[in-house]
Amino acid sequence: MQPATLSTSLPALSAQAELVDTHCHLDMGDYSIDLNEVLQSAALHGVKRIVTIGVNLSSSRQAVSLAERIPTIYATVGIHPHDARTATPANLRRIADLAAHRLVVGYGEIGLDYARNYAPREMQLRAFSAQLHLAKELGLPVVIHDREAHGEVCRLIKEAGPFPKGGVMHCFSGDRRLAETMIDFGFMISIPGVVTFANAHALHEVVRTINLKHLLLETDGPYLAPVPCRGKRNEPKLLLLTAHKVAELKKISLDQVALATTANAVRLFQLTRDDHGPR
Repeated sequence: MQPATLSTSLPALSAQAELVDTHCHLDMGDYSIDLNEVLQSAALHGVKRIVTIGVNLSSSRQAVSLAERIPTIYATVGIHPHDARTATPANLRRIADLAAHRLVVGYGEIGLDYARNYAPREMQLRAFSAQLHLAKELGLPVVIHDREAHGEVCRLIKEAGPFPKGGVMHCFSGDRRLAETMIDFGFMISIPGVVTFANAHALHEVVRTINLKHLLLETDGPYLAPVPCRGKRNEPKLLLLTAHKVAELKKISLDQVALATTANAVRLFQLTRDDHGPR
């Protein structure tokens, strides 16, 4: 994807506020040429911390490596439903070993994807169930991928729960009722750039009605760039456009959104400033 270009400046945070991009795929090739510039621009615009997401064994290793090298980055590990075929007992043991790293703050992205069905559904169900139990055993919050599989996702979370460390419904695609169900399970609702799309009516209602204490913000970069960058490469600095839309829908200030969602991210993922101390 081509990097986004903006004809106007991004919304600005005050010096007292910052944002956390709770879901980005920084290991992907879309960032291979200019990752340093992407991270510098993010920091310049107030996106001070980023959680980069593992989607298979290789990606999880790269996520941990990025977190080790770059002080603003944290990692998650896990096997995405598209890669459910690789969720063998041996690979899950390797993922569990990676999860012991102090900069791993969550387990996922795991879940079900019935929109693409890159892996057979039964295989997805087995991989998701196994990893829910593993995440709970490891004491990590869970990062959930859910596309057109709301009922099955809820069923398996309920069967494996409760989750003392909570979790997050990444790139939330359900309605208010689903959001309330997940909150009852102890999960956060993560709002992507889709909220800026004019036809995202269900997501607009979720943002308007769900208390800010249950919301996180994410890019899902390099995917799902917000308007006016739709179709281009998403990156952490564009989280400001998502935050601005959330502020508009809730009729509060951008700083209020930033302060609340950052506090939520810090609480869920246990992000502490001294994690990146001497090795």
